[in-house]
Amino acid sequence: MNFDFGTVRSSFASEVRALVTPGPRMVDEFACVASVLLAIVFAHLIGAQMVAWAAFSAFVLMKGDWRETMLRGVLRIVGTTAGAGLGLAIVPVASQSLPLAMLAAAIFGSIGLYGMLTARRAYAWLLFGLTFEMVLLDKLEHPWLDTFEFARTRLLEVVAGTVACVVVSVTVALLSRRNNAANPLQTAPRMHWHPGAARHVAQAAVALALLPLLHRFAGIPELAQAGVTILAVMIVPLAGISGGGLVPVSRRLVHRVLGCLSGGAVAILILIAAHGSTAALVAGTCLGIVIGRHIENAGGRASYIGLQFTLAVLIVLVPDSYADVEIGPGLQRLVSILVGMAVLQPVLYAWHALSRREAGAKEAPPSGSTE
Repeated sequence: MNFDFGTVRSSFASEVRALVTPGPRMVDEFACVASVLLAIVFAHLIGAQMVAWAAFSAFVLMKGDWRETMLRGVLRIVGTTAGAGLGLAIVPVASQSLPLAMLAAAIFGSIGLYGMLTARRAYAWLLFGLTFEMVLLDKLEHPWLDTFEFARTRLLEVVAGTVACVVVSVTVALLSRRNNAANPLQTAPRMHWHPGAARHVAQAAVALALLPLLHRFAGIPELAQAGVTILAVMIVPLAGISGGGLVPVSRRLVHRVLGCLSGGAVAILILIAAHGSTAALVAGTCLGIVIGRHIENAGGRASYIGLQFTLAVLIVLVPDSYADVEIGPGLQRLVSILVGMAVLQPVLYAWHALSRREAGAKEAPPSGSTE
């Protein structure tokens, strides 16, 4: 593959010009900023603990069509409620035993992922799995705290982000006088059996099962973000996993690494320069959102990199309390994301190698054959 530096420079210059050119992209980027800032305010008002999760919910829900934003918001709340409710029922028991914790992480995380890949209300299934993993892994890290409080605050964070995003999305639609009623929203088919998806989900289940084991023997903090990472990068089109998910998932892992490392580096520089100033942190957060969304709106492979860039910015720059800003929690969550990738990749390689060996054994002629 030939590398054309002139083309890259031209594309970069074009994107920089687009960043400061009024138009739909700029409107969308500033709508994301407003959505995140409003979510942060709501999260503090209702007593949410992990404010960065509320901020990310407000960011990731934003779509061009306010109806799609609202639908995704409802599905996010429904899935979070279901995952938190199941966590309340199962996590207090599962967290007392390492084998049970590993089994619970594998089963319910994989159910959420399978639903995301095959079900009509895919987004709700994803949030079901994500929320259960977060409650379980949070409980393993903080066994002395009330499971109900973990589940409650996860729900509060999602509600804060969802309400903020819907308010901003509807407001933008009204101000811009966009009418999307003539364009019906697409509806996915109901959940169905898909052998390729089942094999794909089984790999995620193995990786998720390793997280409680990793916590027990390595004591890595904030492993909930590792669980989120494993589920997130395994979301690939069903057509892309028919021959095995190693290539598409590995590509998403690379993009996630690029986005998180670049976003994390920018966020750390802003955090150091802010010296604890709330105004500087908020301004840096806004800048990071605009840059990340702009990259995401470029489309193609850059889209996922832009999303991860923003995720890293929000994790590092949005503290649980602006009155007590520390670099530690944000960095721990960022490291946990990288840990999730490091756990998943060997599982993918091992599964791929075993699958190829089994396929080779089936194709080999029987002993004594004259072929």
